[in-house]
Amino acid sequence: MTDALKVVPTADDINTGVKDAPKVAEGLKDILSDTYRLIFKTHAYHWNVTGPTFYSVHKLTDEHYNNMFVAADKLAERIRALGQLAPYRLSDIMDRSHIEDQDELPSAGHMVEELAKDHEKLAHRLHALVDLSGRHRDPVTEDLATERSAFHEEAAWMLRAIAAS
Repeated sequence: MTDALKVVPTADDINTGVKDAPKVAEGLKDILSDTYRLIFKTHAYHWNVTGPTFYSVHKLTDEHYNNMFVAADKLAERIRALGQLAPYRLSDIMDRSHIEDQDELPSAGHMVEELAKDHEKLAHRLHALVDLSGRHRDPVTEDLATERSAFHEEAAWMLRAIAAS
């Protein structure tokens, strides 16, 4: 193995004016963890939904997990831009996330309600990241968190509209 292949990633000291970049990165890691858990949950429901709302739930969940997959990469890249390491173990994702699995596969109606609650939970955590990044002079993370919050708020609204049917 060449020396080039033996390089192990480390956190870097990057000075862009963000105060306490590691603390902001910790908040981003929490959001990334929730995002990954919600991608899987959304995808699992997408695969398994049945019933009269099948088509609308199947299509909407497809849009949601694809959006979140792209967002996960942006979140991880922001962590790296702050000089920190992105999570690299699934156990870290599981430990940091507030998204929970269900013991049994729920009905389509309960799937939609669960996903709406999860999107709301993530929006709340993103609001906290907006505040944190603002206090630490990190407008880039603040903008990213605001953008992601808008997505999750809209997703919750759309899912609740389906649940009302």
